Order: sequence, then C-alpha cells, then structure tokens
Amino acid sequence: MELFYYVLFGAMAAVVAVLELGGKSNKDRITTSQAFNSFKNNYILVYSLMMAGDWLQGPYVYYLYSTYGFSKGDIGQLFIAGFGSSMLFGTIVGSLADKQGRKRACVTYCITYILSCITKHSPQYKVLMVGRILGGIATSLLFSSFESWLVAEHFKRGFESQWLSLTFSKAIFVGNGLVAIIAGLFGNFLVDSLNLGPVSPFDAAACFLAIGMAVILSSWSENYGDPSESKDLLTQFKGAAVAIASDEKIALLGAIQSLFEGSMYTFVFLWTPALSPNDEDIPHGFIFATFMLASMLGSSFAARLMAKNSPKVESYMQIVFVVSSASLLLPILTTVSRKFLYFWNFMPCGLAVL
Repeated sequence: MELFYYVLFGAMAAVVAVLELGGKSNKDRITTSQAFNSFKNNYILVYSLMMAGDWLQGPYVYYLYSTYGFSKGDIGQLFIAGFGSSMLFGTIVGSLADKQGRKRACVTYCITYILSCITKHSPQYKVLMVGRILGGIATSLLFSSFESWLVAEHFKRGFESQWLSLTFSKAIFVGNGLVAIIAGLFGNFLVDSLNLGPVSPFDAAACFLAIGMAVILSSWSENYGDPSESKDLLTQFKGAAVAIASDEKIALLGAIQSLFEGSMYTFVFLWTPALSPNDEDIPHGFIFATFMLASMLGSSFAARLMAKNSPKVESYMQIVFVVSSASLLLPILTTVSRKFLYFWNFMPCGLAVL
C-alpha cells in the first residue's frame, strides 16, 4: 500500500483523537446503576455487531459487482434496487415491528442480511438483484427496530429517562464510529493481506450478524408498540401530508435533506470507479476506514457547534453546503490526480454528519 494512504489515515486519526479526548469531562458525568450499565453494555455489544455486519460490506459492494464483469449501468441498477426496497419497506417497517414485536424484527434483520450476504457468492445478476432487495429491507430494519426496542425496554425496566442519551451516544460513537473504521481495516486485511477475495468481507459480515442474533435470542425480551397509538398506514401518510402542508419550513427542510442525501448516495455509488477508473488496485477497505474517520471528524465539529449559542445552525449549514458542493465539483472541473481526488472527497463525507 502506498505511503500516502498511511500518512493521510494517521493524520486524520490524530486529529479525531485530539478532538474526542479533549472534549471529555468528568464534571458532568451522570451516576447510574449496575443494572443499567449491564443493559447498556448488552445493547452496545449487539448494536456494534449489527453495524459491523453492515459496515464490512460497504467498501466492497461495487468492487465485487465489477469483478463479476457487470458494467457501471448494471451496477447502478443494483444500487437503485437496494435503495428502492429500503424506501418502500421503510414506510411500513415501524408499524410492523410495533405489532409483531421489536425483538422479532431485529432477528429478521439478521436473517435477511445474512441471506443477502450469501447471494454475493453468485455471479448471476438476478440472484444479486434479490440480494440487493434483501439488503434494502435489512437496512430499514436496522435503522428503526433496534432503537425502538431500546427505548421501549429502557422505560419498561424503570430506568431514568436521562440515562437513555448515554446509551445512544455510546452506541453511535462505538457502532457508527469505531466499528466502522475497524470494519474497513478488517475488510482490507481479508481482501488485500490474506487474498481471500472480494466476497470474504460479506462472509465475515454474515458471521458477525449470526453472533449478534444469538445474543439477541438469548438475552433480549420481546416488546411491542402501544396498541392504542397504532394507526393504519394511510392515516399516517395523511398526518404527514397535513404536517408538511401546514408548515412551509417542514417542506423546505425535507427538500434540503433530500437533496443533500441524494448527493451523498451518488458519492457512495461512484467513489470506487472514480478512484480506479482503469480498474487499478486500490485499498477499498482502508479508503473506507478513512472516510469514516472524516465522518467522525465532522461529528466532533458538529457537537462543538451545537453546544454553542452562536453561530446559528442556519448560518453554518450554508457553509457546509457550499464546501460540500465545491468538494464534489472540483474533480469535474479540473484534471487532478487520483490521490487528490481521494483526499478532497473526504470533505462531503465528513460534513455529512453536520
């Protein structure tokens, strides 16, 4: 691996470490109970295993499809199928989990994503399409069922409401930060160091998901949504439409979020071919780990900005959009080296969490 990748990763890791460690303080530490700590640690373990199963796949999805000989257009259709199934299933997954059980939904996530990983062994386009659809369904379950189970179980066990934020903050830091970075490095180790091939991260992901499912089955209790508060899907859509129509700011916020997310998903799809336009060998997992470092860096900046009364969110978000736009536009307008493209594209990845 070229020295450039090591230097960039090390520099960003040092900056993130300084920001994270420098912001810690003991004076605001909340006193909790032993029962809560055990509950919190159990959830963080499960959540980390679930996120590891997801993050391990990220760097190698496009690369795996390209090794099977599919064109950029074919791969794009596979990505669209995954995003589309997540969008469609995401509208009903919450109510289904409330009625059928959140624990059951979490187990369904594990099974669905394991099946999606298994399909990656097949070079058949139809099989891979089924895998993408399963992966989209699993993504919807991941980002709804686990948090719903946590909130319900937290209050079911009689814990203080202020303790809930401790679990969330720790889970985000570990599951969406450290685990993402480690998953990228581990995937790189499997593919580049051990030469196990681009499907090996998906096998590893399936193993982590299976372990997490075993922990859920053995240590989690079932909980459900409040039947008195459950509404049919049409009623929920009508309520959302009324809320959007009654407040212009909600509609504008949705448009802004959608436009930014659209740019990010385009980046997610294109970063692999952009960095290896002629099928050059690049350390996909290592690059992905550095992307996640950039994301943690953006998260640290965001926490510090939101802790202050000024500047207002409206002010610095304008800067975020301008810098992100410039980051994605520069490689188009100029002839730059692959390394510079790689470095510059960290900007939108890190700023995305703002």
